[in-house]
Amino acid sequence: MNSNEYLTYLVEQIHTTVVATVDDKGLPVTAAIDMMAADEKGLYFLTAKGKSFYDRLKKGGYLALTGIKGEDTMHCIAVSVRGKVEELGRELLPQLFQKNPYMNEIYPTPQSQMALTVFRIYEGSGEWFDLSKKPIQHRSFAFGGAKEEKEGYWITDTCTSCRTCETVCPQSCIDFSGAKAVILQENCLHCGNCMSVCPQGSICHEESH
Repeated sequence: MNSNEYLTYLVEQIHTTVVATVDDKGLPVTAAIDMMAADEKGLYFLTAKGKSFYDRLKKGGYLALTGIKGEDTMHCIAVSVRGKVEELGRELLPQLFQKNPYMNEIYPTPQSQMALTVFRIYEGSGEWFDLSKKPIQHRSFAFGGAKEEKEGYWITDTCTSCRTCETVCPQSCIDFSGAKAVILQENCLHCGNCMSVCPQGSICHEESH
């Protein structure tokens, strides 16, 4: 899947997400916000200008969100996105209302819809977790020109293939078939067990590797 497909899945299969912004005291604030459309330019949602959420978006210019789809933890897919936001105004409102007709029940008249404005997450990165697969699937992605943020554990050249790390990996995602051991990033939980037991100190934790 590419980044647009991850965002489309978030809109069409999950839709309602929990978003986080920061208030004037620097404290996190969460809200339930529907993601209403996605394209190659980003992820779209709307809010009313009278809400505190609107003020936080305008002041901070940044948003983080997570959406989950599934019956329970072991049968779920989670998508997280974080990135810069921009206000687009009212031009796309008819399009978003057509795509999300339930909005007409919340804001039923043209007069009531005057409070609304559209925002777009236009530059950001995200993560995809599929816990329904064995082993789990984990992907990172970016859109809008942002750099893909990668965080994980990596095995360095000092590895002696002693396989101690293999005994504590919950997803059995360390490959010993090559010249040195390699952690399969798409299956890694980032638990850190491998680094904590490596007798050679050959495993490091890095961001944006």
